[in-house]
Amino acid sequence: MVVHRAGAQGPPVGHSIRVLRAVGDLVLPPSCAGCGAGGAALCPGCAGPLAGPAWLHVPAPRPPGLPPVWATTRYQGGVRAALIGYKDRNRRDLLPVLAAGLVPAVRAAVPPAQAVALVPVPSRRRAARRRGGDHVLRLARATAATLGGGAVVCPALRPTGPLADAAGLSAEQRRASRVGTLVGYAAYTEWLVGRLDQLAVVVVDDLITTGATAAEAARALQLAGVPTRAVAVVAATQRDRLGRSGGG
Repeated sequence: MVVHRAGAQGPPVGHSIRVLRAVGDLVLPPSCAGCGAGGAALCPGCAGPLAGPAWLHVPAPRPPGLPPVWATTRYQGGVRAALIGYKDRNRRDLLPVLAAGLVPAVRAAVPPAQAVALVPVPSRRRAARRRGGDHVLRLARATAATLGGGAVVCPALRPTGPLADAAGLSAEQRRASRVGTLVGYAAYTEWLVGRLDQLAVVVVDDLITTGATAAEAARALQLAGVPTRAVAVVAATQRDRLGRSGGG
């Protein structure tokens, strides 16, 4: 099986910035991404919500075909700052604490003794280049390592092309814009099909807003013969009665 890798390395300028940040991390002590306190990537106060317990989150409106969604916490406060820092500010030191934050959602989605295959929602190549790799794939791998031997990561999905900007779209428009944007990798989906009696398949992502992307992931897997047991995310956004997402 060929391991899918995200797009090529970023441009030299972006690479240089990442190198400088890495050097800075070695020289300067870590600071909390949430409150700025020194000594930890995310201080105990800001990291507290990542301990769970996870709850069953139902987006409103719920996209057709969306499996049960388990979320560990809300997208607000220190957790929101940590996810932004990890994804867009190269705070790789936040990966372990965010992976620990995804664990309660995965454990809520499947029985404790059940082996699980984590299928990450894939990043677009442009986003992966900007972020120095696929951030959800990294998160899934760190989560599987935290869960232990009963968890595997299977990058069974890939994007079909550029993704339309969802800014300003309603929940229904966003859902429609996501249909057909993901497809299964045959080698991985065939591997999963042969182990459905052993593994529960859980789609994982860092964040859920309308649920449109998660529903599309489940649809693409189902077309390949792979049923999705659940979706597990670190955080869920809150939406107002007009359907607009916010951090709380």
